[in-house]
Amino acid sequence: MGMSTTMQELHVSIDPAVGHLQEPLEAQLTSALQRAAHEVAKDYHGEGVDEVSGRLLALAKASLHPDIAAAWHPDEAELRRAAEAVVRDFH
Repeated sequence: MGMSTTMQELHVSIDPAVGHLQEPLEAQLTSALQRAAHEVAKDYHGEGVDEVSGRLLALAKASLHPDIAAAWHPDEAELRRAAEAVVRDFH
């Protein structure tokens, strides 16, 4: 058998040129942000856009695997647009 690799030594590397993971990852991140927007909108009490933006990010990241959440830095303008939509739809 000759395989002496321990569990701690296992590591998966992804070639950056492999784009087949991009679509499912973007779908997962989009879904997390959509769920967060739904939750924030459901529990919205007149907070400002900045606070809503922070809540969106926190809730979205909480629904992701910790490693993915730590590495995910969404576009600030996109996050702000989502927050503005929550605030606008309330009024």
